[in-house]
Amino acid sequence: MVAQLQTPTLNLTHSLPHTVEGLVQVFTGPHRCFFTSVMAGALRIAGQGSPVLAVQFLKGGINQGHQHPVRLGQNLDWVRCDLPRCIDKADLDEIEMRSVKQLWEYVQNTVRQGRYALVILDELSLAVNLGLIPEAEVLALIDSKPQDLDIILTGPSMPAAFLDVADQVTEIRHTLAQ
Repeated sequence: MVAQLQTPTLNLTHSLPHTVEGLVQVFTGPHRCFFTSVMAGALRIAGQGSPVLAVQFLKGGINQGHQHPVRLGQNLDWVRCDLPRCIDKADLDEIEMRSVKQLWEYVQNTVRQGRYALVILDELSLAVNLGLIPEAEVLALIDSKPQDLDIILTGPSMPAAFLDVADQVTEIRHTLAQ
C-alpha cells in the first residue's frame, strides 16, 4: 500500500499579518526580585536570534553608560547609567542627573529606531517615582513604539497608568509556607 501526500493549496484571501503585535509587560511586586526571571527570558529570546536590550536605570558602580553596553552573546545588549554608585534616593548631583537623562534619551531613540525585538526597562517604576524620568514620557514612548516591539517594565510600586496600558501584568508576591 502506498500513501501519497498532497500539499494543500493556499487560500491567499486569508493571509496572515506580516508582523505580530508586540506586548507591553509589567513585572511588579513589593520586593525587588524579578530581574533574574526577566533576564532569563531575555537570554532565551536572544539565544533564538532576536535582538534584546536590557536597561538598568538605577544600577551603577561600573561606570558603564550606554556608550559601553555589555554584550551577552550576540543578541543581548545590557546597559546601565554611567555612575560610580547605585541610585537609592532622589537627591542626585548634576552629573548623576545628566547620566540618568542621557540613558533615558538613549532608550527613547533606540526604541523608536526599532533595532530590538525586546526592550527591558528595569526598575523603571522606581526611576519614575523618584522623579528621575517623567511618567508622561514613558507613556508617550509606549504609545510610539514600533508595532512589533515587546517592552518589559519592572519595579515595585508601578504607576497605575503603566498598569492600565500593559497587555500583561505579573505581580510577584512572597507567600508564607503553611
